[in-house]
Amino acid sequence: MNWVEAIGYLGTGLTIASTAMSTMIPLRVVSILASVAVMTYGLLTGSMPVVLTEAIQIPFNAWRLYQMVRLVRDVERAAEGDLSLEWLRPFGESRRIAAGAVLFRKGDPADEMFLIESGRFRIEELDLEILPGAIVGELGMLSPGNLRTGTLVCTEPGIVLGVAYADVKQLYYQNPEFGFYFLKLTSERLFQATQGAPARNPAGAEVI
Repeated sequence: MNWVEAIGYLGTGLTIASTAMSTMIPLRVVSILASVAVMTYGLLTGSMPVVLTEAIQIPFNAWRLYQMVRLVRDVERAAEGDLSLEWLRPFGESRRIAAGAVLFRKGDPADEMFLIESGRFRIEELDLEILPGAIVGELGMLSPGNLRTGTLVCTEPGIVLGVAYADVKQLYYQNPEFGFYFLKLTSERLFQATQGAPARNPAGAEVI
């Protein structure tokens, strides 16, 4: 076996190793290394289809790696003090809500949380006003039966960012660091809500 074949076998080994990984950041790193090795082998052997395939895969893996590293960094910063959920924006869907509309009612199944971007909302059972910058609904993911514990009504037209629990759970399970910091962030919000602390979110960051 010559050194050219060794590079090819290295690429194969790294590709196999990447498929066995369960967390996303190591998987992306190893996938990029595997693509570099396989592309190098393709260049040395004159196999342009192999080179083209890996040249396409490298930017995709690099972008996904950047997204995940940035997500973990932003969640870590949030858990350490900044309770903004702006880091979830790429994973959410914005929607316009008319005055009088009900986003969810007490007892409804809960499958997403909301970041209030504009407008005004009210939790009927608590007669509590929810302002832009606050979040509602993330604790439904942790509640027994995933049921809503209050009714959220729009009192002034606005925009909310809905983030499905499925997306949050996927990120949670794919990356241990994200899971740890999200759990820490959610726990801090729960303590703030139960203690009635206005704390560090100017909009109140009330949760239901």
